[in-house]
Amino acid sequence: MPNLTDIQTIRDLCARHDFALSKGFGQNFIVNPGICPKIVEASGIGPDWGVLEIGPGIGVLTKELALRAKKVVAVEVDKRLPALLAETLAEFDNVEVILQDVLKVDLKALIAEKFPGMPVAVCANLPYYITSPILMRLLEEKLPIHSITVMVQKEAAQRITAQPGTREAGAISYAVDYYSKPQLLFSVQPGSFFPPPKVTSAVIQLMVRPQPAVQVQDEAGYFKLIRAAFSQRRKTAANSVSSGLGLPKAQVAAALEKAGLAPTARPEQLTLEDFLALQTALNQETV
Repeated sequence: MPNLTDIQTIRDLCARHDFALSKGFGQNFIVNPGICPKIVEASGIGPDWGVLEIGPGIGVLTKELALRAKKVVAVEVDKRLPALLAETLAEFDNVEVILQDVLKVDLKALIAEKFPGMPVAVCANLPYYITSPILMRLLEEKLPIHSITVMVQKEAAQRITAQPGTREAGAISYAVDYYSKPQLLFSVQPGSFFPPPKVTSAVIQLMVRPQPAVQVQDEAGYFKLIRAAFSQRRKTAANSVSSGLGLPKAQVAAALEKAGLAPTARPEQLTLEDFLALQTALNQETV
Protein backbone atom coordinates (compact mmCIF):
# COMPACT_ATOMS: atom_id res chain seq x y z
CA MET A 1 0.00 0.00 0.00
CA PRO A 2 1.64 3.30 -1.06
CA ASN A 3 1.99 5.94 1.62
CA LEU A 4 -0.15 8.65 0.04
CA THR A 5 0.73 11.21 2.72
CA ASP A 6 4.45 11.05 1.88
CA ILE A 7 5.49 13.94 -0.39
CA GLN A 8 8.15 11.92 -2.23
CA THR A 9 5.64 9.13 -2.88
CA ILE A 10 3.21 11.73 -4.26
CA ARG A 11 5.92 13.22 -6.49
CA ASP A 12 6.91 9.77 -7.81
CA LEU A 13 3.27 8.86 -8.41
CA CYS A 14 2.60 12.10 -10.28
CA ALA A 15 5.76 11.67 -12.35
CA ARG A 16 4.79 8.12 -13.38
CA HIS A 17 1.41 9.32 -14.57
CA ASP A 18 2.68 12.59 -16.04
CA PHE A 19 0.36 14.42 -13.67
CA ALA A 20 0.82 18.06 -12.62
CA LEU A 21 -1.37 19.57 -9.92
CA SER A 22 -3.96 21.96 -11.27
CA LYS A 23 -4.74 25.28 -9.59
CA GLY A 24 -7.86 25.39 -11.75
CA PHE A 25 -9.22 22.29 -9.99
CA GLY A 26 -8.05 23.52 -6.57
CA GLN A 27 -5.83 20.49 -6.04
CA ASN A 28 -4.06 20.40 -2.67
CA PHE A 29 -3.38 16.88 -1.41
CA ILE A 30 -3.51 16.01 2.30
CA VAL A 31 -0.11 14.94 3.64
CA ASN A 32 -0.78 15.09 7.38
CA PRO A 33 -1.38 11.37 8.14
CA GLY A 34 -3.68 12.12 11.06
CA ILE A 35 -6.23 14.22 9.17
CA CYS A 36 -8.07 11.70 6.98
CA PRO A 37 -8.65 9.11 9.74
CA LYS A 38 -9.98 11.96 11.89
CA ILE A 39 -12.38 13.07 9.16
CA VAL A 40 -13.64 9.53 8.59
CA GLU A 41 -14.06 8.94 12.33
CA ALA A 42 -16.09 12.15 12.59
CA SER A 43 -18.31 11.11 9.67
CA GLY A 44 -19.74 8.25 11.74
CA ILE A 45 -19.85 5.83 8.81
CA GLY A 46 -19.70 2.08 9.38
CA PRO A 47 -19.40 -1.23 7.51
CA ASP A 48 -22.96 -1.07 6.12
CA TRP A 49 -22.66 2.46 4.76
CA GLY A 50 -22.30 3.89 1.29
CA VAL A 51 -20.14 6.99 0.90
CA LEU A 52 -20.17 9.58 -1.85
CA GLU A 53 -16.80 11.32 -2.17
CA ILE A 54 -16.32 14.43 -4.30
CA GLY A 55 -12.87 15.15 -5.70
CA PRO A 56 -10.81 12.16 -4.47
CA GLY A 57 -7.49 13.57 -5.67
CA ILE A 58 -4.93 10.78 -5.45
CA GLY A 59 -7.10 8.78 -3.04
CA VAL A 60 -5.73 9.55 0.40
CA LEU A 61 -9.19 10.11 1.94
CA THR A 62 -10.76 7.51 -0.36
CA LYS A 63 -8.50 4.85 1.11
CA GLU A 64 -9.59 5.62 4.68
CA LEU A 65 -13.25 5.62 3.62
CA ALA A 66 -12.84 2.28 1.86
CA LEU A 67 -11.38 0.72 5.00
CA ARG A 68 -14.54 1.59 6.94
CA ALA A 69 -17.48 1.72 4.51
CA LYS A 70 -19.27 -0.94 2.47
CA LYS A 71 -18.94 1.04 -0.76
CA VAL A 72 -17.30 4.31 -1.82
CA VAL A 73 -18.20 6.13 -5.02
CA ALA A 74 -15.76 8.92 -5.83
CA VAL A 75 -16.84 11.55 -8.36
CA GLU A 76 -13.89 13.19 -10.09
CA VAL A 77 -13.94 15.80 -12.88
CA ASP A 78 -10.21 15.70 -13.76
CA LYS A 79 -9.78 13.28 -16.69
CA ARG A 80 -6.13 12.69 -15.73
CA LEU A 81 -6.88 11.13 -12.36
CA PRO A 82 -8.75 7.81 -12.93
CA ALA A 83 -5.59 6.04 -14.18
CA LEU A 84 -3.65 7.29 -11.18
CA LEU A 85 -6.45 6.27 -8.79
CA ALA A 86 -6.54 2.82 -10.38
CA GLU A 87 -3.00 2.38 -9.04
CA THR A 88 -3.42 3.93 -5.59
CA LEU A 89 -6.73 2.15 -4.89
CA ALA A 90 -5.92 -1.16 -6.61
CA GLU A 91 -6.31 -3.19 -3.41
CA PHE A 92 -9.89 -2.03 -2.78
CA ASP A 93 -12.80 -3.75 -4.52
CA ASN A 94 -15.38 -1.51 -2.82
CA VAL A 95 -14.35 1.74 -4.55
CA GLU A 96 -15.73 3.04 -7.82
CA VAL A 97 -14.41 6.19 -9.51
CA ILE A 98 -16.85 8.06 -11.75
CA LEU A 99 -15.49 10.63 -14.17
CA GLN A 100 -18.18 13.30 -13.93
CA ASP A 101 -18.79 16.89 -12.90
CA VAL A 102 -20.59 16.68 -9.56
CA LEU A 103 -22.60 19.80 -10.46
CA LYS A 104 -23.99 18.06 -13.56
CA VAL A 105 -24.35 14.38 -12.68
CA ASP A 106 -27.79 13.08 -11.62
CA LEU A 107 -26.99 12.54 -7.94
CA LYS A 108 -30.36 11.10 -7.00
CA ALA A 109 -30.09 8.42 -9.68
CA LEU A 110 -26.45 7.75 -8.83
CA ILE A 111 -27.22 7.22 -5.13
CA ALA A 112 -30.17 4.95 -5.93
CA GLU A 113 -28.06 2.84 -8.31
CA LYS A 114 -24.84 2.60 -6.32
CA PHE A 115 -26.07 2.42 -2.72
CA PRO A 116 -29.28 0.33 -2.68
CA GLY A 117 -30.54 -0.21 0.86
CA MET A 118 -27.56 1.55 2.46
CA PRO A 119 -27.43 4.62 4.68
CA VAL A 120 -25.45 7.18 2.70
CA ALA A 121 -23.03 9.92 3.74
CA VAL A 122 -21.01 12.46 1.81
CA CYS A 123 -17.38 12.83 2.85
CA ALA A 124 -14.84 14.90 0.94
CA ASN A 125 -12.02 17.40 0.79
CA LEU A 126 -13.94 19.86 -1.35
CA PRO A 127 -12.37 22.10 -3.99
CA TYR A 128 -12.57 25.48 -2.28
CA TYR A 129 -13.52 27.44 -5.40
CA ILE A 130 -16.88 25.64 -5.73
CA THR A 131 -17.64 24.78 -2.09
CA SER A 132 -20.95 26.65 -1.89
CA PRO A 133 -22.42 25.39 -5.19
CA ILE A 134 -21.62 21.79 -4.23
CA LEU A 135 -23.09 22.06 -0.74
CA MET A 136 -26.22 23.80 -1.95
CA ARG A 137 -26.76 21.19 -4.66
CA LEU A 138 -26.42 18.38 -2.11
CA LEU A 139 -28.94 20.08 0.19
CA GLU A 140 -31.44 21.59 -2.23
CA GLU A 141 -32.03 18.34 -4.10
CA LYS A 142 -33.12 16.71 -0.83
CA LEU A 143 -31.05 13.63 -1.54
CA PRO A 144 -31.34 10.53 0.66
CA ILE A 145 -28.14 11.31 2.58
CA HIS A 146 -27.61 11.22 6.31
CA SER A 147 -24.75 13.69 6.67
CA ILE A 148 -22.13 15.74 4.85
CA THR A 149 -18.64 15.84 6.38
CA VAL A 150 -16.28 17.97 4.33
CA MET A 151 -13.11 20.03 4.49
CA VAL A 152 -13.43 23.59 3.25
CA GLN A 153 -11.65 26.93 3.62
CA LYS A 154 -11.95 28.00 7.28
CA GLU A 155 -13.46 31.38 6.46
CA ALA A 156 -16.17 29.62 4.45
CA ALA A 157 -16.62 27.06 7.24
CA GLN A 158 -17.31 29.81 9.75
CA ARG A 159 -19.89 31.43 7.50
CA ILE A 160 -21.54 28.14 6.54
CA THR A 161 -21.92 26.98 10.15
CA ALA A 162 -22.85 30.38 11.63
CA GLN A 163 -26.21 30.34 13.39
CA PRO A 164 -28.95 32.47 11.82
CA GLY A 165 -29.53 35.55 13.93
CA THR A 166 -25.82 36.03 14.70
CA ARG A 167 -23.40 38.62 13.31
CA GLU A 168 -21.35 35.99 11.44
CA ALA A 169 -24.34 34.67 9.49
CA GLY A 170 -24.82 35.21 5.76
CA ALA A 171 -27.34 34.01 3.21
CA ILE A 172 -25.66 30.59 2.96
CA SER A 173 -25.83 30.18 6.77
CA TYR A 174 -29.62 30.40 6.56
CA ALA A 175 -29.86 27.97 3.65
CA VAL A 176 -27.59 25.45 5.36
CA ASP A 177 -29.47 25.71 8.68
CA TYR A 178 -32.78 25.33 6.86
CA TYR A 179 -31.74 21.95 5.45
CA SER A 180 -29.32 20.67 8.10
CA LYS A 181 -27.76 21.02 11.54
CA PRO A 182 -24.25 22.35 10.87
CA GLN A 183 -21.16 22.15 13.08
CA LEU A 184 -17.54 23.23 12.68
CA LEU A 185 -15.47 20.25 13.87
CA PHE A 186 -11.79 21.24 13.69
CA SER A 187 -9.26 23.39 11.85
CA VAL A 188 -6.50 22.13 9.55
CA GLN A 189 -3.32 24.14 9.04
CA PRO A 190 -1.84 24.87 5.57
CA GLY A 191 1.19 22.64 6.29
CA SER A 192 -1.12 19.61 6.27
CA PHE A 193 -1.33 19.87 2.46
CA PHE A 194 0.92 19.54 -0.56
CA PRO A 195 1.30 22.10 -1.88
CA PRO A 196 0.30 24.16 1.18
CA PRO A 197 -2.62 26.52 0.43
CA LYS A 198 -2.46 30.14 1.52
CA VAL A 199 -5.44 29.71 3.85
CA THR A 200 -6.36 27.64 6.91
CA SER A 201 -8.93 24.92 6.32
CA ALA A 202 -11.62 23.43 8.53
CA VAL A 203 -13.76 20.32 8.63
CA ILE A 204 -17.49 20.86 8.97
CA GLN A 205 -20.40 18.47 9.34
CA LEU A 206 -23.96 19.02 8.20
CA MET A 207 -26.46 16.57 9.69
CA VAL A 208 -29.25 16.57 7.14
CA ARG A 209 -32.67 17.29 8.66
CA PRO A 210 -35.50 14.82 7.86
CA GLN A 211 -37.65 17.91 7.33
CA PRO A 212 -36.57 21.54 6.82
CA ALA A 213 -36.24 23.66 9.95
CA VAL A 214 -39.32 25.71 9.02
CA GLN A 215 -42.25 24.77 6.81
CA VAL A 216 -42.07 26.97 3.72
CA GLN A 217 -44.48 26.64 0.78
CA ASP A 218 -42.49 28.76 -1.68
CA GLU A 219 -38.83 27.85 -1.10
CA ALA A 220 -37.61 29.69 -4.20
CA GLY A 221 -39.27 32.90 -3.05
CA TYR A 222 -38.10 32.39 0.52
CA PHE A 223 -34.44 32.12 -0.44
CA LYS A 224 -34.77 34.92 -2.97
CA LEU A 225 -35.92 37.10 -0.05
CA ILE A 226 -32.99 36.00 2.12
CA ARG A 227 -30.46 36.61 -0.67
CA ALA A 228 -31.96 40.05 -1.24
CA ALA A 229 -31.69 40.84 2.47
CA PHE A 230 -27.99 39.95 2.49
CA SER A 231 -27.16 41.59 -0.84
CA GLN A 232 -26.37 44.80 1.04
CA ARG A 233 -25.72 43.54 4.54
CA ARG A 234 -24.57 46.90 5.89
CA LYS A 235 -28.06 48.25 5.31
CA THR A 236 -31.21 47.49 7.28
CA ALA A 237 -33.33 44.58 6.13
CA ALA A 238 -35.96 47.09 4.96
CA ASN A 239 -33.49 48.84 2.66
CA SER A 240 -31.74 45.74 1.32
CA VAL A 241 -34.98 43.82 0.69
CA SER A 242 -36.52 46.87 -0.99
CA SER A 243 -33.49 47.25 -3.24
CA GLY A 244 -32.93 43.53 -3.86
CA LEU A 245 -36.55 42.73 -4.75
CA GLY A 246 -37.39 46.05 -6.40
CA LEU A 247 -40.19 46.81 -3.93
CA PRO A 248 -41.17 50.19 -2.46
CA LYS A 249 -39.50 50.70 0.90
CA ALA A 250 -42.84 51.63 2.46
CA GLN A 251 -44.25 48.25 1.42
CA VAL A 252 -41.32 46.38 2.96
CA ALA A 253 -41.53 48.48 6.15
CA ALA A 254 -45.24 47.70 6.44
CA ALA A 255 -44.54 43.98 5.96
CA LEU A 256 -41.82 44.07 8.64
CA GLU A 257 -44.28 45.68 11.05
CA LYS A 258 -46.98 43.12 10.20
CA ALA A 259 -44.42 40.35 10.84
CA GLY A 260 -43.63 41.83 14.25
CA LEU A 261 -40.11 42.87 13.24
CA ALA A 262 -38.32 46.14 13.92
CA PRO A 263 -38.04 48.40 10.87
CA THR A 264 -34.39 49.00 11.77
CA ALA A 265 -33.53 45.27 12.00
CA ARG A 266 -30.45 44.15 10.11
CA PRO A 267 -30.59 40.95 8.04
CA GLU A 268 -28.27 38.98 10.34
CA GLN A 269 -30.56 39.72 13.31
CA LEU A 270 -33.46 37.82 11.74
CA THR A 271 -34.12 34.11 12.22
CA LEU A 272 -35.43 31.56 9.73
CA GLU A 273 -38.85 32.02 11.30
CA ASP A 274 -38.56 35.82 10.98
CA PHE A 275 -37.88 35.56 7.25
CA LEU A 276 -40.87 33.23 6.85
CA ALA A 277 -43.05 35.75 8.67
CA LEU A 278 -41.69 38.54 6.46
CA GLN A 279 -42.30 36.48 3.31
CA THR A 280 -45.88 35.82 4.42
CA ALA A 281 -46.46 39.51 5.18
CA LEU A 282 -44.96 40.60 1.84
CA ASN A 283 -47.21 38.15 -0.01
CA GLN A 284 -50.24 39.57 1.79
CA GLU A 285 -49.11 43.11 0.94
CA THR A 286 -49.00 42.28 -2.78
CA VAL A 287 -52.35 40.47 -2.92
